[in-house]
Amino acid sequence: MQQFISLTIFIFGASIGSFLNVLIDRLPKDESINGRSHCDYCKKKIAWFDMFPVLSFFILGGRTRCCHKKLSWQYPIVEIITGLLFVLISNFEFLISKQISIFQQPIANFIYFGLISCLIVIFVTDFKYHLISDYVLLALFIFSVFYHLTTIYNHLQLFLTVFIPSGLIVAFLIWLIYFISKEKAMGLGDVYLSAIIGFLLGWQAGFLALYIGFVTGATFGLLLIILKNKKLKSKIAFGPFLVIGTIVMLFWGEKIVEMIKKIYGF
Repeated sequence: MQQFISLTIFIFGASIGSFLNVLIDRLPKDESINGRSHCDYCKKKIAWFDMFPVLSFFILGGRTRCCHKKLSWQYPIVEIITGLLFVLISNFEFLISKQISIFQQPIANFIYFGLISCLIVIFVTDFKYHLISDYVLLALFIFSVFYHLTTIYNHLQLFLTVFIPSGLIVAFLIWLIYFISKEKAMGLGDVYLSAIIGFLLGWQAGFLALYIGFVTGATFGLLLIILKNKKLKSKIAFGPFLVIGTIVMLFWGEKIVEMIKKIYGF
């Protein structure tokens, strides 16, 4: 039974991933997200039987049916990752650690699905286009508000005294880099994203998310330089690494913070 439920959630997540691919391809180009999907090459509308998540890509051999052009691996990868993360969310123990009741679980799942979906879109669009959509940032902030509404009481007081200040504190570091480098090292989208991360996670977990982002970003950059794919002056999008840090802290943040406190004795 559990396997059937997980498979159903995976299919649902992969279907959402298919929609996320639409957002990833259209939002940076200011295209409408309404209307039928079409071929990127010949612009013909894609038939319904060619739009099954993951399966259609492999059935078609990674090529379009209409003009036989190669399809990007972005499509199945985003669909598979979204499906897997949705399954992870549905089976994850953080629902217990946050003392969410069985009646709140569907709502909590929906909110986590929304957070993860926004973060996936930000990851791919910034990696691919060096652009973070304001619409996706707004959606991420709204889901972050709902996230806190399901786990805390005295919402207004905590928003004003904890979460909003946390967002400003975490964003200040990224804004400082943005300001000093004159937008060469960080973009304004990174500043907004870090503010939402601080609001969502709190300043402690928010800074740890930034730290993970810096470490993974530096590691990735060094690998590219070693492989001679990038020069030292080449620009690497930082948003995807912020997303990695955020997801790590969103899932395992409480355990990581507790471990650090035990190590350093505070």
